[in-house]
Amino acid sequence: MSDKVTKSEAEWRKLLTPEQYRVTREQGTERAYTGATWNNHEKGIYRCVCCGNDLYSSDTKYESGTGWPSFWQPVAPENVTLRPDNGFFMKRTEVVCSRCEAHLGHVFDDGPQPTGLRYCMNSAAMQFVKTP
Repeated sequence: MSDKVTKSEAEWRKLLTPEQYRVTREQGTERAYTGATWNNHEKGIYRCVCCGNDLYSSDTKYESGTGWPSFWQPVAPENVTLRPDNGFFMKRTEVVCSRCEAHLGHVFDDGPQPTGLRYCMNSAAMQFVKTP
């Protein structure tokens, strides 16, 4: 992971689509089964849409039945940051990009082995890059 990326609200708005901005900068959530990559089965890397940080590999993506792209681990633990999210009267763990602090989604402890985790991400927060 390289140096931190910080931009003004205006710079983020110029760089991102309205949906990407709402999800990544305002902690939004896209509707289930609507994101571009929830049903993607190609091989590749999922990168942060804001800064290009490598987040998840297709090798750890699985069908969670939730309607959002789900992974059982990030590419590298240092590429994401976990923090408490007690909004909407729920106790959850938010996942943000360690490089630019973009909101990516949440992690839950109901995923498959070997980690038992389900990183439930928003497609709008990630860019998929296909690998040969």
